Amino acid sequence: MKISAYSIRERFRRIDPILLLCSVIPTLFSLLTLFGCRDVYVGGTKRVVIQFAAAVLGMMITVVIANLDYEYAVTKLFWGIFAFSVVLLVLVLTPLGTSEGTNQSYIVIPFLPVNLQPSEVVKFSFILTFAKHLDLVKAKINHPGSLLGLGLHAGLIIVLVLLEKDLGVALVYIALTAIMLFGAGLSLWYFAGAIGAVVLAAPYLWSMLATHQQERIIYGFRPDLDPLGAGMHAMTSKAAIASGGLFGRGMSGAVAYQSMPTKGTYTDFIFAIFGEMFGFFACFLLIVIYAVMIIRTLHIARRHRKDMGSFICIGVAGVLLAQVLENIGMCLAMLPVVGITLPFMSYGGSSMLTNYALLALVHSVHANRNKYYFEREPS
Repeated sequence: MKISAYSIRERFRRIDPILLLCSVIPTLFSLLTLFGCRDVYVGGTKRVVIQFAAAVLGMMITVVIANLDYEYAVTKLFWGIFAFSVVLLVLVLTPLGTSEGTNQSYIVIPFLPVNLQPSEVVKFSFILTFAKHLDLVKAKINHPGSLLGLGLHAGLIIVLVLLEKDLGVALVYIALTAIMLFGAGLSLWYFAGAIGAVVLAAPYLWSMLATHQQERIIYGFRPDLDPLGAGMHAMTSKAAIASGGLFGRGMSGAVAYQSMPTKGTYTDFIFAIFGEMFGFFACFLLIVIYAVMIIRTLHIARRHRKDMGSFICIGVAGVLLAQVLENIGMCLAMLPVVGITLPFMSYGGSSMLTNYALLALVHSVHANRNKYYFEREPS
């Protein structure tokens, strides 16, 4: 990959300060929350250390990727990046794959005390390759042949994620694909047709879901129907947030979140712990930060002179929007519990590194905006 020859100071100046701040603040919130509940869960201190290490590494990755020429990299390595994505997801389905609950989403890294979640890492490579694919067919995106190729591209990745039984992450990929297609100018008639097809196929699709996945959807919208079973996580999460009040009960005073089932509490439901510890005001501030992050990413997309760079930014904004809405929605018992992490907040090295890498792509697009000053593509 080609890295421009800049001084160290100039390299840091290529990073967008607004996006950097919007990623660092939730990271600090995450570390504070994990530190506050470190004595409640087994291995709590280790999780704080791992999260901190992932955040530091993520910031280092940000500096590196921000100084890469994203267009040069993806043009030269398109097929290699796509093949890497497929191989990484296939490895999960081999003996190297390991389960966490009902999902087989991780691979064991030999000689290291950590596991890797490929479906998180592939978000980065998928956005790069799909943006390039969209750039290649943008002039005839509404042609059935172009749409077929794009469908095969995204469909292969989504099917592999579904084979891991990770419905939540698969939904993120579906939302991401739809948002990028919309941003590239796909006709709304195609979206209407897709929605109609899903409605007609709903009974069959429902029968294909495992029992626990059906329960997640049913009790996700009505957790009160089974408050001691499938709806327990959502109900106790909502109660924990409510008990935090306006300014929270503090790291030592928060106790309601401890009644939540241990599984997934500091990953998918960290917003509930954060809400009880720091209160409604802090939750509102966090949501505002996410809104600024997404709006700033779309602003960079609108101002960029190359469509591929704009598609990359739209993809990143789509991932952030889908995960924030779904995660907070399920923590408030308003949406089904489908196992989606909250960006820069949920515990997990793979998730933290991927989030920083995704925003680093936006930094790279922003840093290369002047390179194409005389190459503005027609809208």
